[in-house]
Amino acid sequence: MRLEAPIPAEALEAISAPFAAGAPYPLDAPVLQPLGLLLDLAGEMLRERLFVVQTAEAGPESCLRTDFTVSALMAHIESGREKGRYFYRGHVFRVAPHGSDRAEEFPQVGVETFEPGDPVVADARIAAEAWRAARAGGRRDLSLLLGDVSLFGAVVDALALPAPLSARLKRAASSPRKLRAELQAAVNGERPPTGSGGRLGALMSGLNEAEAVAALEEIWELAGVEPVGGRSASEIVHRLAERAALAQAPRLSPSQADLFGAYMAITGAPDAALDEVQSLVGGTATIFQRMNEQGDMLRVATNVQTSDGKRAVGTYIPVTMPDGTPNPVVATVLTGKTYHGDAYVVNAWYDTAYEPILNDAGQVIGMLYVG
Repeated sequence: MRLEAPIPAEALEAISAPFAAGAPYPLDAPVLQPLGLLLDLAGEMLRERLFVVQTAEAGPESCLRTDFTVSALMAHIESGREKGRYFYRGHVFRVAPHGSDRAEEFPQVGVETFEPGDPVVADARIAAEAWRAARAGGRRDLSLLLGDVSLFGAVVDALALPAPLSARLKRAASSPRKLRAELQAAVNGERPPTGSGGRLGALMSGLNEAEAVAALEEIWELAGVEPVGGRSASEIVHRLAERAALAQAPRLSPSQADLFGAYMAITGAPDAALDEVQSLVGGTATIFQRMNEQGDMLRVATNVQTSDGKRAVGTYIPVTMPDGTPNPVVATVLTGKTYHGDAYVVNAWYDTAYEPILNDAGQVIGMLYVG
């Protein structure tokens, strides 16, 4: 396991201070974390980044901690507090990508926060604390990039790509390295390699579930393997097939890769950025902010125009229609689901999609429209 060079104690204290000052609850997270819970939350694709630990006794599989988020969440739930800020500092462990010389054990410092109130204010506070911490550690080359994963997903949906390819791109959005590799492979005309996602996964994907489960159990028996505290054969088969389908999905075409490259290069104020998105994929787009507890949605950035040719910024979609019935768009989004269907947008009917924008706590704080 490659270790990151140690940080001088004085520098580590300076980096920690901005986080610790505003977080009254220090977090003591165990190094061993429940593997099943992490995979349920993040998906089987995370397994390749984990150091998995299997004890001799029958019991749940574990892994070395990859971060402190799950531990903070569990600590907050167990505390029964309505709100809390948890300061953490300690080493985390992640398997480096193949061929990389990246450190696999390194320190992580930060804060996890669970608080009611304006999520935008909370995000700004975290960003400011992180900035001060990095500067306290001696960095003077900082820049802050803000993006929108929901908008990226809407661009993917607008291209009507095959479902496995669409899912693979959306997963890659959280990893610049994987997204760059996906785009470069398309530009180079590379085809997905045979057996992508693992040979066993590719084999299982050609069988129905009952046959695949039987085959896996037979392999276990022949190899003398007895699963201990892990997943059932059915669960493993399902995840292997899902992983193989994602890996074997077709590549983007070179022209589609160029489009995504142009999208990733967009920068600027929200209205100008939406105009650039429209020029790439066509249609209209809007970013909405939730106005109140009821769920009325305010247009804060849009390229939809009113009848007098001005942007419809400042107009809103009410949670309740004039006749007193629930607005179907807002009602769907407030449940955390995406609305698809015809909708009257400002002054015309459109074929639309409205996707919820969630904060870290899973609360709906706005929505993204394309149509």
